[in-house]
Amino acid sequence: MRFHLLPLFILISTGLTAQYKSFRISTVTGDTLDKIDLKGQKQGKWLVRVAPLRGEPGYEEEGVFVNGRKEGTWRRFNLMGDPLAIENYKWGNKHGLSRYFTINGPEHDENWRSVNPDKAYDTIDVADPKFPDKIERVVVKNEGISLKHGTWKYYYPPTGGLLKTENYFLDKLVEPGSEDDPAKGLTKIANDTAKPKAPVKPKAVLDFEKKTNGKKKALRDGRTGGG
Repeated sequence: MRFHLLPLFILISTGLTAQYKSFRISTVTGDTLDKIDLKGQKQGKWLVRVAPLRGEPGYEEEGVFVNGRKEGTWRRFNLMGDPLAIENYKWGNKHGLSRYFTINGPEHDENWRSVNPDKAYDTIDVADPKFPDKIERVVVKNEGISLKHGTWKYYYPPTGGLLKTENYFLDKLVEPGSEDDPAKGLTKIANDTAKPKAPVKPKAVLDFEKKTNGKKKALRDGRTGGG
């Protein structure tokens, strides 16, 4: 059995060496990790370990690189194995939901919109904050970073209770009640519905009020003039 496996291992290693400058084989799963291709770009599954430095705690993170850029879901842990973050990437920038934790529980959630770093300007389709079913095409200048886009939530870790919520639209904080607030239209409808409607006055009452307009005495005791 060992005689047959050894040539197979050498064949695989030789093939990987032809494609990558460096890599390593996981002793736990057998996966090929930390690959660097012949162009010097990181590819495939990576396990990154950052040692503690100058008072900053170390951590480990795992995920996938595509042509040197983070892609898809990345998970970060402290050196004891406790989860610190679950982040999502596109083109090497944060994209979609990212969640952060303390050892006591959830800390906050973020939402991002990635811009293609290969373009000076990128055209992206986004939902209108007032009408989520309506899609608008927006031209965005690429400054090499992701854009805050969507709902951010902050929690009290020991209980997971929600402390604060913020809404962003293409990196702009949307203040509650502003013209860009997607909830404003719904709030206005709810307020209008809740307002009691004024009773409709009979025509005779309207005519009387018109004739006695400004005559406080008539309105006070019912007299319309005369003796």
